[in-house]
Amino acid sequence: MPLLGVNIDHVATLRQARRCAYPDPVSAALICEKAGADSIVAHLREDRRHINDDDVIRLRKELSVRFNLEMSIAPGIVDIACRLRPVQVTLVPERRQEVTTEGGLDVVAQFKRLKASCARMRDKGIAISLFIDPEKQQIDKTLELGIGIIEFHTGAYALAPTKTARDRELKALAAMTAYARKSGLVVNVGHGLHYQNTRAVAVINGIHELNIGHSIIAHAIDTGLYQAVKDMLALARVNGV
Repeated sequence: MPLLGVNIDHVATLRQARRCAYPDPVSAALICEKAGADSIVAHLREDRRHINDDDVIRLRKELSVRFNLEMSIAPGIVDIACRLRPVQVTLVPERRQEVTTEGGLDVVAQFKRLKASCARMRDKGIAISLFIDPEKQQIDKTLELGIGIIEFHTGAYALAPTKTARDRELKALAAMTAYARKSGLVVNVGHGLHYQNTRAVAVINGIHELNIGHSIIAHAIDTGLYQAVKDMLALARVNGV
């Protein structure tokens, strides 16, 4: 049975919409931890569009479960990771114009840059994962780097327009998971997974962890909004009206 990592970026997205102090992604992370999450994921982007430096410092300090810092290999971000020393980092591609991370890291094209960045973080005792597409050449280059953890980008499966296309992507994901596991890699998966499409991925043999964020935070609006309104009514109706 796979572990569950919860990405709390979109709690910070809501906070940044008003540039205020709430909702607090660290408080949300602690709720996820209490609910049984095995790890907390947060992406510190170069433009700080949601998670910021203070968030990751507090997450590193306050979490009891594993803190998985998603990040690019921009030198400034690598510097922060080396100072912070989270339990794990997951290296992802990052483009300023994208809404969210689209596609896996091209390990083949960025091999030299990745090698230098990974060496710095490995020296700090940080576990390193690469967010890659489920492709053999990307797996092989990851192994060449001496990395022991990967996270397959599941976007092609999640966004497949037909059942036939989804089944094809699922079959490819299972095949690449088997190949990676046989090669000694720990295999995680994430991107676009929600309450209707996760089960089919979760049952793939060899998957260690599912990393899911947006759908969980979105679902929380439905499952938690009722009590939020009731709590506000208790404050607003001071005369019992």
